[in-house]
Amino acid sequence: MLDNLGMADGKRNLYLVGMPGSGKSTIGKVLSRHLNLDFVDADQELVSRTGVSIANIFQVEGEAGFRVRESQLLATLSEQDRLLLATGGGVVLRQDNREILQRTGIVIYLHATLDHLWQRTRHDSRRPLLQTENPRSVLKSLLDTRDPLYRQVADLTVETGRQSIGKLVSEIDRQLDQRNLWPPGRLPTSAGDGNANVNNPRGAHAIDDF
Repeated sequence: MLDNLGMADGKRNLYLVGMPGSGKSTIGKVLSRHLNLDFVDADQELVSRTGVSIANIFQVEGEAGFRVRESQLLATLSEQDRLLLATGGGVVLRQDNREILQRTGIVIYLHATLDHLWQRTRHDSRRPLLQTENPRSVLKSLLDTRDPLYRQVADLTVETGRQSIGKLVSEIDRQLDQRNLWPPGRLPTSAGDGNANVNNPRGAHAIDDF
């Protein structure tokens, strides 16, 4: 009954949002097994469907072309039920994407500090936006732009820090249950703007996201 209520309300999936290096792919795989959900990494799915790398899409179509493909993929995947989707880092840049995320699922923002993000991404050559003379500066600019958008769509904000994957997954599960956010169809219990920080009330690595 809870699942049926959730589907009627539109909140049928879980979405992980956050910067490259925040741990969406790694945490998502473990969390999906824990919650018995299907897991999809958006960037890997895009690579699988197009047959080319993300870097190649950027090279041929530019970031604008990549964002169009990203939005089309999100629209398609959001129609599924009981899916845990690790989104690309820039998915929140488009308003229509933000609306889809909020309408069709529970959104978890995996937040990491600039220092942590830099440590996790500085040797990764697969991220087109960071292939510049000053990638740390670019990373900071991306974080400054995207952080407010992640927080805008998030039902939960999780500080990834240096916690183990197991501890993070257990805490996310606890918060989802405590706040009646999952399974779908349960009414949130908290007042205010609906956003909670798992480790502050107010070392995971993502595989590929931009």
